[in-house]
Amino acid sequence: MPERTIDFGKYGARGAKGHHLVARQLDSHVAYIVAPLTTGRGLLARLHYLTRTAHALAAARAAGLSATDRTIAAWLKGERRPSRKNLAAIEDTYRTVRRHNVARYLLARLNREGRGTRVEIHPLNQSHVNRPLQRVLEHRTLNVRRWDRIVEAWAAGDDRALDDAWIEQIVDLGSQWGQYEYCTNVGFAA
Repeated sequence: MPERTIDFGKYGARGAKGHHLVARQLDSHVAYIVAPLTTGRGLLARLHYLTRTAHALAAARAAGLSATDRTIAAWLKGERRPSRKNLAAIEDTYRTVRRHNVARYLLARLNREGRGTRVEIHPLNQSHVNRPLQRVLEHRTLNVRRWDRIVEAWAAGDDRALDDAWIEQIVDLGSQWGQYEYCTNVGFAA
């Protein structure tokens, strides 16, 4: 069984870690607020999402929103504008809370009552690798039946746990799983 790749890109291969691509794909399934945070509409939409109920505000506080209630009220009324640091904190908190809120729904759709979801894995790009050093790689598909650890790590923003959970799934590719630790795209529908 191959080990994890240590020196990726040494000979010119291009790609990204599979778990980063999985996280990006999961993010694409979440309907985030489209209006930019820098606009008044985008800021208000995020603040309303984070403060609409006591439960939402508690989740925002747990996710890292540290502004006082008075400051948040001033932002909502338009009396004050958040600093760049606070804007970044609002965006991070919003994404964390939104991920947490949709994780259960997304998990149910991906698991599909034990049937799982078909995942397409596109191999890494070897166009810049010298011919004698290129591997024969092919497009692979995999049916992932248990998404629990992947979605849980994604919702928590835990990169290491997401990597471990993804590797646990691609080991099902057999002895070639190490060739798909890095890839150009991971696609699935939820």
